[in-house]
Amino acid sequence: MTPPESGELAVAAGSEVRRGLRAGPLRGLSWSRVAMPLVILGMAACFALLNPNFYSPTNLRNVARQMAILAMTSCGQTMVILSGGFDLSVGMVIGLVSVSGSMIMERLGLWPGIAAGLTIGVGVGMVNGLMVAKANLPPFIATLAMLSAARGLALILSGGLPITDLPTNYRYLGAGHLLTLPVPAVIAGVVFIMSHLLMTRTRFGRYIYAIGGSEEAALYAGLPVARYKIGVWTFHGLLVGAAAVILTSRAVSGHATLGEGAELESIAATVIGGTALGRGRGSIVNTLLGVLALGILTNGLNLINVSTYYQMVVIGVIIAGAVYVDQWRHQGR
Repeated sequence: MTPPESGELAVAAGSEVRRGLRAGPLRGLSWSRVAMPLVILGMAACFALLNPNFYSPTNLRNVARQMAILAMTSCGQTMVILSGGFDLSVGMVIGLVSVSGSMIMERLGLWPGIAAGLTIGVGVGMVNGLMVAKANLPPFIATLAMLSAARGLALILSGGLPITDLPTNYRYLGAGHLLTLPVPAVIAGVVFIMSHLLMTRTRFGRYIYAIGGSEEAALYAGLPVARYKIGVWTFHGLLVGAAAVILTSRAVSGHATLGEGAELESIAATVIGGTALGRGRGSIVNTLLGVLALGILTNGLNLINVSTYYQMVVIGVIIAGAVYVDQWRHQGR
């Protein structure tokens, strides 16, 4: 009997996972193709009735700008979750990149500061990947440790104070417009397309699905699981670094706590979109729907003057409900 070629079984496993999502007309249409878009349209209609300013061009541009950061971090978070992990350190890594990149920007100028921020994001992502893939630490422990370390380093470097002496042209990255579109939204659109193509049109994406669907099968097939896990965590770190650079530009200053709560929001958008925790099921397109839903919800609640404290409660309930519904649907198959 001829043994399978290296990675062949893993690709087959990943294909099975994706076929399982499409099996049956009702299953394929039940959430991401029908229910989720209807929820988004329903929320938009409801908030428009409660506050007519919801559909104003100014507010729509603000929504796009606000969702851009969430879209970038959620794309990376989705890839990590599809590979079998999740990242709790996103918010504090954004703070570390914000502080360290701003400090370098103060001394060396705009482009060295941006490059430093992206490089630090990549480095942190790689360290997370090494802890998960090589040291075999559970993602919860590895990223919790990184959360604490990144927060401490950011506070040490900044002394707990904002870094404000940044180049004036840096603000364009976070607050400027390209034609009529906010620059952050354009960048997020490019990131989304790139991430979607990476996961659907390349061997890297197929292998990530395979690893998330069954890491044991991927190992038996001879797939270099550790290398691909480190790769996906590193790419996620790049996206977090880019989000931090743009968010710092919007704030026009570096803050150690700039990204607080970003990990919760990115996981929420991914889960709401239908990506299953620890099962290798989901897609970047589904995550975009989750980002839209969360962005519209947050903006709408702000427009009708709902306290951010209540918004945090709502997001927590939605995360728990989305995971419960996903488990219920999975058990029913």
